[in-house]
Amino acid sequence: MTASLRVALVTGAARGIGRGIAKALAAEGAAVAVGYNTAQELAREVAAEIRQAGGRALPLAIRIEDRTSVRAALAAIRAEFGAVDILVNNAAMAQEKPFETISDDDWSRMLAVNLQGPFICAQEALPDMLAQGWGRIVNITSIGGQWGGFNQVHYAAAKAGLINFTRSLAKIYGARGITANAVAPGLVATDMSAAELDSEAGRRKIAQIPAGRTGSVDEVAAAVAFLASDRASYVLGQTLNVNGGQYFG
Repeated sequence: MTASLRVALVTGAARGIGRGIAKALAAEGAAVAVGYNTAQELAREVAAEIRQAGGRALPLAIRIEDRTSVRAALAAIRAEFGAVDILVNNAAMAQEKPFETISDDDWSRMLAVNLQGPFICAQEALPDMLAQGWGRIVNITSIGGQWGGFNQVHYAAAKAGLINFTRSLAKIYGARGITANAVAPGLVATDMSAAELDSEAGRRKIAQIPAGRTGSVDEVAAAVAFLASDRASYVLGQTLNVNGGQYFG
């Protein structure tokens, strides 16, 4: 990364993995828009931490499934830092629910946030990336999108779609200086995964991880920072598994 020249948008950056990613990119020298939906105070805290460490950060309200909101957010970043050339589609929702109880609204909401949101963000950010001939799109998917879901079928389906979406972007734009890749975390201790990790099924999963533990936010963030850098210029359409050996696909 020619870090001092880069501008990043990390969606869902107020907590968990997104927070770690925002701080990791800032540590590399990028100006970071700390995207949030409702967690305004937490996003402000992240931005403040980045600034205190000597970085540049902007807490930014964005509803990724709303194109008007995405356009307004990108315009605000452009006014503050310049055009976004690193997009990390991290914002997501999860819902533990047996398959037979998933409603049409549950399904639609899950795909709107976890798949349509990244589609809108990428589509709106791409013109600036194409104009400058350099861009990085990193989509945060999940091990669930690789091996399926049990109590999160709609979540797994959306994340699987995100993997294929990543490959499509890589095929279309790779020759124009833009890379698209995905990072698929396994079990990582965050607010979103807390319910699963606290369940009997979650404890069984942890016991079966070859690494013998859950992953950390920093380990996922390091993978994203690599894919967002110049060092990964020949890495396109890949899904980088950060799962402690839980899945080898």
